[in-house]
Amino acid sequence: MINNVVLVGRMIADAELRYTPSNVAKASFTLAVNRLFKNQNGEREADFIRCVIWKQSAENLANWAKKGALIGITGSIQTRNYENQQGQRVYVTEVMASGFQLLESRNQQNNQGGYQNQEQGNYGQSQGYQSPFGNQQQTPDFSRNSQQGSFFQGQTTNPMDISDDDLPF
Repeated sequence: MINNVVLVGRMIADAELRYTPSNVAKASFTLAVNRLFKNQNGEREADFIRCVIWKQSAENLANWAKKGALIGITGSIQTRNYENQQGQRVYVTEVMASGFQLLESRNQQNNQGGYQNQEQGNYGQSQGYQSPFGNQQQTPDFSRNSQQGSFFQGQTTNPMDISDDDLPF
């Protein structure tokens, strides 16, 4: 059986960090993940996916990823159930994250209206970590509409002319 999940989205709030009685860290958070297609009104919709991460990863997420942070997670889907105070069975489906990755620097988050943090420097810089984002202030534009520095600048973007003989299947 395969149960793998890979998500990229923005945190809608700071992670809720708690500890079990045996002092194991658990962080709960919700990711807003954009859908691939726009609705009938031309607006992009998002799914809000509940996630949980445990142990050291939970503490790291709570310390470094705040509301508005763009993160990627890997994990699996789990379903649990419980009986509420009215005696009804409640089913909960959530992603059990096994790891996460910060996908933008603090400067990018601040410039895009993400969470505000007054600390200086990049993530973990005091621990000798060099951010892969450098001092970038803008995300590159890889859209087809971009004419700036495009490899295909000045060329037409007509569909490729491929015959059926060229296809491997």
